Amino acid sequence: MPTEIIVALIGLGGSAVGSLIGIMANSRLMNYRIKQLEDKVGKHNNLIERTYILEKRMELFNEKIKTANHRIDDLERKEEK
Repeated sequence: MPTEIIVALIGLGGSAVGSLIGIMANSRLMNYRIKQLEDKVGKHNNLIERTYILEKRMELFNEKIKTANHRIDDLERKEEK
């Protein structure tokens, strides 16, 4: 077998191994970044859910305050009469 073919096959093998190592490293990095992004999205979604619950509670408290104010107004009107 000529020396040029052996050198070409060794170069081909080295290029293939180097490419595979690069692809695997890139794949690991992408998986890590996707995991980090999923964690951030999960935290954001949790914050949105908590905000929604707080908004519902605020509506309830505002309604209670309105009711209390109406009762106070009614009591003040009774005292005036």
